[in-house]
Amino acid sequence: MNMLKRLFKTKNVLYYPGCLTKFVGKDIEENYKKILSKIGVDFIQLKDLELCCGSPVLNAGHQKEAEEIARKNFKIFREHGITKIITACPACFKMFAKEYPKLVKDWDIEAEHITMTLSKALKDKKLKLEQIDAEVTYHDPCHLGRHYGIYKEPREIIKSTGAKLMEMRLNRENAFCCGGGAGVRTNYPLLSSSAAKERAKMAKDTKAKILITTCPMCFYNLKENADGIEVMELSQFLKSSVEEKKKK
Repeated sequence: MNMLKRLFKTKNVLYYPGCLTKFVGKDIEENYKKILSKIGVDFIQLKDLELCCGSPVLNAGHQKEAEEIARKNFKIFREHGITKIITACPACFKMFAKEYPKLVKDWDIEAEHITMTLSKALKDKKLKLEQIDAEVTYHDPCHLGRHYGIYKEPREIIKSTGAKLMEMRLNRENAFCCGGGAGVRTNYPLLSSSAAKERAKMAKDTKAKILITTCPMCFYNLKENADGIEVMELSQFLKSSVEEKKKK
């Protein structure tokens, strides 16, 4: 009982990579872990305990199953004193920030997409970025943009590297979906591929050399279907720009 009380008194920040990043994009996970450590975020991970956020289940219309997943995750989070969740997956972020308060009674855990975390770190001068000479364009993920209105933060981070940001014709709230999310990539692969190719063409039309996105699903779908432009997830782009302290 005393141990349980101590756990509840503990205030921990959880870095939650999301399923796609955890099982496929291991480099992306490691990049963000290093960046979070560099800006002084004291975080823990619950890789072997946490469940999927439940986004695919909820999107498929299985409300009760999504509620069960949310309750199980909430129990695990509470047992480990989680008061805040940071994730780089827009779908997971939307689940924790918007859906879990509706799915779980007494949900009281703050959720933050990592672009929000990094944007604040820039303002607080905790994140210092070396300048990159590059011409880039940015793809707004649906869950981060239209679903939650986060457009400014990713662009602030990219611009802080000194890179020239060249906007696509359709951007922000009018951004063209990559075709990867909501089960489209799994159930309608041809449609998904066609949408990604169309989006990649819009990126190439800007004359940018690099297409950056802040969603692992968008990253993989665009990368597999893009021709003539390099596709990078934000952490991959920042990796060479995060300032390393030089030993004197």
